[in-house]
Amino acid sequence: MAQASSSARASKVPFTVYPDPQILFTVSYLGVIVASFPLISALAHLIIAFPKKQNYIDNLKKGMNPYRWYEYAFSSSIMIVLIATFVGVWDFWSLVMIFVLNAMMIMFGYLMEVMNQTTEKTVWSPFILGCISGGIPWVVMFAYFVAAITSTGTNPPAFVYAIFFIYFIVFNIFALNMVLQYKGVGRWRDYLYGERVYIILSFVAKTLLAWLVFIGVFAPF
Repeated sequence: MAQASSSARASKVPFTVYPDPQILFTVSYLGVIVASFPLISALAHLIIAFPKKQNYIDNLKKGMNPYRWYEYAFSSSIMIVLIATFVGVWDFWSLVMIFVLNAMMIMFGYLMEVMNQTTEKTVWSPFILGCISGGIPWVVMFAYFVAAITSTGTNPPAFVYAIFFIYFIVFNIFALNMVLQYKGVGRWRDYLYGERVYIILSFVAKTLLAWLVFIGVFAPF
C-alpha cells in the first residue's frame, strides 16, 4: 500500500524542463559574425553583376529583384541576431526564432513583388504580414533590453543604444521604401529608383553596423 501511495504521488509530480546553459561563442568569434553579412552582400552583388546579370536586368524590367530578398534573408537576419545579443538575448533558441521571423519578413517582401506582377491593384497582405513577422523580434529585443537595464541597475555602453535605436529606424526605412515604390510617390514611380535606394540602404546599414561593433567592442581603449 505504501509503495502504491508513493507511486501515485510520483505520478502527480509535474513534468519540468530545466535549462542547461552552454557557451555557444565568445567575443573572439564576434569578428567572424560581423564579417559574414558584408561578405554575403558582396557575394550576392558579384553574382548579379556577372553570371546572373541578364536575369537581374530582366527581373528589374518586371518590377522585381528576387536576388535582393535571397540575400537579405540571410544577411539582415544575421544582423538582427547580432543586435539581439547586444541587448541581452543570449538564449540560442530565442536567437533562432528571431532569425527565422526576420527571414520570413524578408520573404514576405519577395512575395509582395511576386504577387503584384499580375494584379492591377496592389495587394498589401504580404507587406502587412511581413511587418508583423519583422516587428515581433524588435518587441522581444526591447523587452530584453529594458529587463537587462532594470535587473542590473547599470546602463549599457553608448554603442549598444546606438545600434539598437539606429537599426530600428533603418529597418523601418526599408519598409518605407517599399511603400513609396508601390504607392508611386515622386521618383519612386520608377522602380529602378527604389532599387537604388535599397542598394544604398543595404550598403550603409551593413557598413555602419560593422563599424559600430568594431568601435564598441574591438577598438583599443
